[in-house]
Amino acid sequence: MDSVKTYIDFSQDSLKYSALSVAFNPIFWNIVARLEYNTHFLTKLALGKPKCGCYTLAVTIFSLGIIRDLLYEKALRDQPTYDTLDMFPVKILAALIFAYGNVLVLSSMWALGVTGTYLGDYFGILMDARVTGFPFNITDNPMYYGSTLSFLGTALWFAKPAGIAMSAFVLVMYMTALRFEEPFTAEIYAKRDRERAAGKTK
Repeated sequence: MDSVKTYIDFSQDSLKYSALSVAFNPIFWNIVARLEYNTHFLTKLALGKPKCGCYTLAVTIFSLGIIRDLLYEKALRDQPTYDTLDMFPVKILAALIFAYGNVLVLSSMWALGVTGTYLGDYFGILMDARVTGFPFNITDNPMYYGSTLSFLGTALWFAKPAGIAMSAFVLVMYMTALRFEEPFTAEIYAKRDRERAAGKTK
């Protein structure tokens, strides 16, 4: 019986760097966003302009995402191929999964805009109402699920079991991030609603 070790080469540094990047990114943006919310340090660096501060964070997060994807691709190329996955039907499935994942990501970015996508809430740039159209009528977190599907589709395309394992790790990191992000963001909007209600009663 083939062991997991046969199909995942844990000795490869590229796999470790890829895993570190996957873990680092959501930790980074959560820490920075909360620091911004509590201290406004990015807004201050942007000369008091919250949007400029948010755009700076957006460029940083986007760049880190590019680096993460490059590290992931390098890690996959260094990993063993599982011949059973290296078949045409699997590649078709991989392409469909990858495409659907990207549709979720890109459509959510379109619906939210730059500030909605890249933590504008923490800069005081709040949306007027909750977005409920596609893809948010499918899932509350289309970017995270879409990104995970993109990882999985890539892993299947290259027939790499290590990539499938990494996709699972990506999902775990995103779900962990949501445990911090969702209640915090909900409180930001709840605070705004309380302030609006207080203003109306004065």
